[in-house]
Amino acid sequence: MVSPPFPEQRLDELPGIIRHRILDAGGWLPFDRFMVLALYEPGLGYYANTLAKFGQMPQSGSDFVTAPELTPLFGHALARQVAQALATTDTDEVWEFGAGTGALALQVIEALANLGQPLRRYTIVDLSGSLRERQRATLAMHADTVQWADALPARFEGVVLGNEVLDAMPVQLLARVGGVWHERGVALDASGAFNWADRPTTLRPPFEVDGAHDYVTEIHPQAEAFVRTLADRLRRGAAFLLDYGFPEAEYYHPQRAMGTLICHRAHRSDSNPLADVGQKDITAHVNFSGVALAAQEAGLDVIGYTSQGRFLLNCGLIELAKDADTRQNAMMQKLLNEHEMGELFKVLALAPSGGGDWVPMGFATGDRTHRL
Repeated sequence: MVSPPFPEQRLDELPGIIRHRILDAGGWLPFDRFMVLALYEPGLGYYANTLAKFGQMPQSGSDFVTAPELTPLFGHALARQVAQALATTDTDEVWEFGAGTGALALQVIEALANLGQPLRRYTIVDLSGSLRERQRATLAMHADTVQWADALPARFEGVVLGNEVLDAMPVQLLARVGGVWHERGVALDASGAFNWADRPTTLRPPFEVDGAHDYVTEIHPQAEAFVRTLADRLRRGAAFLLDYGFPEAEYYHPQRAMGTLICHRAHRSDSNPLADVGQKDITAHVNFSGVALAAQEAGLDVIGYTSQGRFLLNCGLIELAKDADTRQNAMMQKLLNEHEMGELFKVLALAPSGGGDWVPMGFATGDRTHRL
């Protein structure tokens, strides 16, 4: 079912709100604050309004597709890893961040039941009211198991899932121009339109970028803060974070001079987050080294890091697909192939310090932790 279009006059309110925030801040907003407003302003931001977002084809009014929408084989393979983690850590609850349409939750819940793995509760942490309603409809048959939360409790146990969550967290932009580092933010031109504006800064990328050429990139304080919060509150269990990104040396490669910031709308991408604000996704690739280091400094162990393709193969995706039809097999190839999602997407596994003395099945072969 396609979500009804968000009233046009309401969408038009968001640029005005952001303009006022820019003026209130003295005429300049750092990009991470702009990104928060564009994505999460209540009722208006991209993830807070009722525009369709997830789907396989633009005809549905959607903007992009994620792995659970491609094929349920994704969630069924991931559920094998979840089952092992629940059993190994003696926990019985799953926590999913940013559950989208609820497709992954449905796949994992049903696969865990088929695997005979007891699950007491499946908790979704999602700030989007419109997406929550879509999730409730998807998961109606499991209403006795699923609950929703606005934030993590002070202490919790279980297996944490985050599929394409880190990439949607606001980033700060850094620009080296003429050999001088600046923080890139958003200002207003004479007509009131958004434009880029740079201010000198002491901020630097965590990895030195060779060369004197102009260079734009991102740093990820919110994603790092997220895993620090996990470290502070996860008493027992494990976390599996799946997203597109690179280790630090690749992320800040001298040739990646335009950064990774990208927008998605109607299954097309563009590089201008200042246009059509609230009507398209804004995202950046994940610096997995930075996330892993922040997790370790806060008390989590890194218990695995590999490509999505290798992870799914280790979790038995091929076996699960043995009776799949032609279409499902084609979608499976998208998850595995290096030129599609198989290599660009990575999986990072974390566990509370001292609780990671086991090998998650998804990393049994092809583990790349040494490359972070």
